Amino acid sequence: MSPVSRARKKAAQPATPSVTGLFKDVLRDFSTLGAEPEVLEVELLTSEVLGQWWEIELEEGEQPLGLELIAFAERKITPAAAALLAGLKVFAETEEEREAAASALNTVLGRGIPEPEWVADLAAVTVGDCWRTGDVFGDESSLLCFFSRGGVEHGLLALVDFTEGGRIRDVVVVDKPQEVLAEMRQQAADDPELVTLERVLPERAHQLLADGLAATDVVEEPDVSEDYARFHALALAWIRNLPAPEPSPEITEWPEQVREEVVADFIGSGLVEDTEATRFYARLLVDYGCETEPGSPLRVGPEKLARFLESLLDGEFEVDEAYEDALEPALLGWVTWAADRAGLPEAARVALLESATELLEEFSQEEDSTLDVYFDGSEGIEDPAELAEALQRRMFAVPTVYTEIGDEELELEPADPEQRRLLVIGEHPEYHEALAEETFDGEPRLRLALKTTIVDQLWADEPAEVWQAVRRLSESGQERDEIFDRLIDVLSAQLSEAGEHEMDYDIDDYRKALADLG
Repeated sequence: MSPVSRARKKAAQPATPSVTGLFKDVLRDFSTLGAEPEVLEVELLTSEVLGQWWEIELEEGEQPLGLELIAFAERKITPAAAALLAGLKVFAETEEEREAAASALNTVLGRGIPEPEWVADLAAVTVGDCWRTGDVFGDESSLLCFFSRGGVEHGLLALVDFTEGGRIRDVVVVDKPQEVLAEMRQQAADDPELVTLERVLPERAHQLLADGLAATDVVEEPDVSEDYARFHALALAWIRNLPAPEPSPEITEWPEQVREEVVADFIGSGLVEDTEATRFYARLLVDYGCETEPGSPLRVGPEKLARFLESLLDGEFEVDEAYEDALEPALLGWVTWAADRAGLPEAARVALLESATELLEEFSQEEDSTLDVYFDGSEGIEDPAELAEALQRRMFAVPTVYTEIGDEELELEPADPEQRRLLVIGEHPEYHEALAEETFDGEPRLRLALKTTIVDQLWADEPAEVWQAVRRLSESGQERDEIFDRLIDVLSAQLSEAGEHEMDYDIDDYRKALADLG
């Protein structure tokens, strides 16, 4: 899907960093709408305002920015405040905020500000046809819903990613949905064996959109387009006009017995040798499917295979060195078996096998390049198992060589201590502005310095108790961020007075504290 070129253009972003400055900029934007703006223009501006803090996580007891903005606007006796509150009354994403905006709007109108003439038209759209196109494997689908108002058609276009349980990765408003539909028809006509196009009931479209947006919104760092947050509030409001959604598919978690029966069925197909390694990968694929796509664990597609191999590469699964050579025949056998089970057409099976072969080649090359990134050749590690352990340790310390600091995207070398420090800083964008202004001090500065120290310790495996503690905490189900918080607390408790910006601690006490961590 390539909807961005058809999306409404984005307004300028506020440049003032303070919350009050942000609110003033918002009111200034609404003051430029004029007395008779297009209703869609009001909707897009309101949705974009809400999107500016869509990803912000609130601390316990902290006031949502939406409620703060509503309170700010309520104190203003201006048409811009009335316009903003009218928009928030409809598009705010929680019932609490919509009710607060409605109350605040009444207050502003009670002071003599006239109600905008377009208020009744907000989100008042008529539902039209809904269409869906996607790959025959079911990896992803583009969903187009037609809406109209005053004789003008608009479309809501969403990208549904089934490799991640049906999450929405992109959503935009398009001005000419008939042209988008024509493109979808052309794609299906050009490649009918690999691309599907179907009209879907509005009830089904509602279920896909509502479930997909909800699934995306609970993810801490979702993989979404730049436009997702901008159109998020508008999408939620418009889809409320769709008929009641179909019931969400009922998902039953596969028990151990069922998973083992699937593995046995695969092994019994005769497509692979019955070895311990093959059974290991088959079970890994079953478990991966149950985890990422519980509604269809055995569905197979190029993107799903790519995500699986990425998980292997990222060290999410512990793989015995002796099993590595079995990956290719096991995966290709699985692809053949799963494609046959799904009844995919011959062209799709051929394309899927070709894609799997290419992905395996890339995986092998990526493994080699990963070793080059994390080892400079001076370590002298020859034992494969020891090398794999060291790679896992260093990738936990520095999970990626890419980062963004300010407006600059960087690819760095973690083997270099200074560049490694930048990679640690890159994980904390909330500190970048303060660091740039040299005003970064106190507890945040200390914790960032402690985290950098621990990353260096993991890199060198000195003291070894740090990695041992990581392994124990990981096995207990704790995530990487939680583990680092625990390690930072342990190191912080060992600090003693030293020179300015220096850390000193007793290494033996530190080792003992790490050994007790669990």
